[in-house]
Amino acid sequence: MSAPHERFHKVASVRVSWRISSEVNTSERFEIRPARVEDVPIILELIRDLATYERAPHEVTAVYFYNFSTWLGRPGLYLEDLFVKPEKRGKGYGRALLVELAKIALDRGCGRMEWAVLDWNEPAINFYRTLGAKPMDEWTVFRLTRDGIAKLAKAADTAATTEQLDHD
Repeated sequence: MSAPHERFHKVASVRVSWRISSEVNTSERFEIRPARVEDVPIILELIRDLATYERAPHEVTAVYFYNFSTWLGRPGLYLEDLFVKPEKRGKGYGRALLVELAKIALDRGCGRMEWAVLDWNEPAINFYRTLGAKPMDEWTVFRLTRDGIAKLAKAADTAATTEQLDHD
């Protein structure tokens, strides 16, 4: 098994070519830039902070990635995690990050951006609404964990056999 910093090296080495250019309502100067290897400890700390905030400190992953919409016939951008430390909230950092991701999505021809938010996280839900994001209330997220994946994979032969019997 790889050490935690080795697992997150891949997150830190994502290469993108953007710089913040939007005006943000904050008195602090900051820069949004691609992560570097030396940022891994900070990234890991933020990921752990997010997991603690979401009441799941032992479930830690983070990434944004591209998906594909069969409805739109175009790629989309899926944001897995966005976390701003509590003392930095309300200063424009989250908005700035989402603006930059929107620029990336636009530059790459994405038809939409999507992300999930826990239903109890009202401050985040309200924030996303102010950006024009719409909740997808008619959708339910399903998940298989590692054990569920293994169980389903092993059941594949059984399901095929059962289907054949049902149709005979």
